[in-house]
Amino acid sequence: MGGGGPDEEDNRWPPWLTPLLREHFFVQCKLHADSHKSECNMYCLDCMNGALCSFCLAFHKDHRYIQIRRSSYHDVIRVSEIQKYLDISGVQTYVINSAKVVFINERPQPRPGKGVTNTCEVCDRSLVDSFRFCSLGCKIVGTSKNFEKKKRHIAVASESEDSYSSSSHGMLNKVQSFSPSTPPPTSASYRTGGKRRKGIPHRAPMGGLIIEY
Repeated sequence: MGGGGPDEEDNRWPPWLTPLLREHFFVQCKLHADSHKSECNMYCLDCMNGALCSFCLAFHKDHRYIQIRRSSYHDVIRVSEIQKYLDISGVQTYVINSAKVVFINERPQPRPGKGVTNTCEVCDRSLVDSFRFCSLGCKIVGTSKNFEKKKRHIAVASESEDSYSSSSHGMLNKVQSFSPSTPPPTSASYRTGGKRRKGIPHRAPMGGLIIEY
């Protein structure tokens, strides 16, 4: 995906996909600003010339185009439309207004919910089912060679850190085991350590006493 990478990397996806991900929809059409319902929510896959309104489609009759919809201020595309032109396997689908949709770009999420066991491989957003990505944008990033290489590097670094932590813990145990333990008390320590009880004081004999008769 872009970035001056190899042609093989760029050719994995149709040429209209990257411009679609970067486009801003639901803005007023500059060509039909005075017309009613001139909101730009269409995109021509053949022309790739920006967001279009319903009046602009008159110039794209024989072209492939898709309609962009919104859910919670985020752009979505119906699965029935996008799957004709793009492989969306691995991308989480949602049901909105009785129709399956996929999100175009990732949605920020502060932290995964409690008890979540599956998250997007790119942005860590919680996924309901066993999908890999939360949006089309995350799939492009997550399946790129650079991202996979980076992910492997992080995994190796994590394993090395865990190994170092285990080794350090083992060395600490060895140091503790080699430390001399406190020796048991001896009989001498009992004699020196205990207090001697004082006895009754005795006077010296009165050797100078003289008895007269």
